[in-house]
Amino acid sequence: MFLRSTKRKKDGKVHRYFSVVENRRLATGGTAQRTVLYLGEINDKQEEAWRKSLAVFDEDQKQYATMSLFPDDHAIPTGVSNGIQVRLGELELRRPRVFGNCWLACELWRELGLDQFWQERFAEGRESIGWEKVLQLLVVNRLIAPGSESYLHRHWFLSSAMDELLSTDFVIADKDRLYRCLDRILEHKQDVFTYLRKKWADLFQVDFEVLLYDLTSTYFEGAMEQNPKAKRGYSRDGRPDCLQVVIGLVATTDGFP
Repeated sequence: MFLRSTKRKKDGKVHRYFSVVENRRLATGGTAQRTVLYLGEINDKQEEAWRKSLAVFDEDQKQYATMSLFPDDHAIPTGVSNGIQVRLGELELRRPRVFGNCWLACELWRELGLDQFWQERFAEGRESIGWEKVLQLLVVNRLIAPGSESYLHRHWFLSSAMDELLSTDFVIADKDRLYRCLDRILEHKQDVFTYLRKKWADLFQVDFEVLLYDLTSTYFEGAMEQNPKAKRGYSRDGRPDCLQVVIGLVATTDGFP
């Protein structure tokens, strides 16, 4: 292994960035270089220390040589009980999944007490997976990668670590199960609004003494026969010929809606 430096000019100044690079011999007889570790921008003392760390003295050849990070012929030292010999050429990457953001979203779910909230409202039935877990999957998906239930079922679930975090398998992401879960939470709509409002007020010490109210509107082009809320009236958009809905926003003096 050896240090490789690259130069980049930024803001009128030349910066040097270092990487630890290893030569790998190919089956064809040639060699290929592989970046083992990116070090970024380091000072002269750090550069010297890294160069010393990467150089070893070959007693047979009576000269310094660069060492391999995981040499195939390097035996595990005697007395090491938990050593593992790594063969880089035989390593494979199988089914990489996103974990960090899924874990954080699940932690927020638990911190808000939503697991207990929904367990109390979903009656136990013959379902193999609790509805609160299905709902948690839906919420985490909307938080990280908003999409349809079909997208969650076909793509997102398999690329995430939600099966491990929820201790379940792909059956939780069944498309019909996701749709049925949305139907089940509808009757608890007002309860969850009230619960989250209280949690939100406690977390941010929200003051409701003074509230600010404002209106906006959006208009539609078409008959809108399936939207009874759309009416004609004063148009802020200058389109009195179109049906519209008026939207009200209530916010605190700190800007919290």
